Amino acid sequence: VQLVESGGGSVQAGGSLRLSCEYSGYRYIGSCMGWFRQAPGKEREGVAAIRRYSGTTFYDDDSVKGRFTISQDNAKTTLYLQMNSLKPEDTAMYFCAAGTPGALIACTRRQEIDFDYWGQGTQVTVS
Repeated sequence: VQLVESGGGSVQAGGSLRLSCEYSGYRYIGSCMGWFRQAPGKEREGVAAIRRYSGTTFYDDDSVKGRFTISQDNAKTTLYLQMNSLKPEDTAMYFCAAGTPGALIACTRRQEIDFDYWGQGTQVTVS
């Protein structure tokens, strides 16, 4: 299984970025794909997730709902995170992750323990 993120960069507050995550080895991953982020000195947190087969999406309501949109391509091999109205507090390394097979709560609780495979991360800086 491989996950490769791209699309990070530096942007001014109020701007937008679209992150992409191309992944392979889908036969070995669970039904949930997620986006996490980790700011300096903070723990990694789940910001959004999607169930691969139904397309049902989940968000961290407090921090990103209404501004971020998670989606996937029709082939279900690329994950996206559209980020609008970016704020300085969105500055972090962003990671995509593939859920553990059988972890039915992976998408609803979005905790690291429920995700087996991770990308290398892409940096987002908002000033």
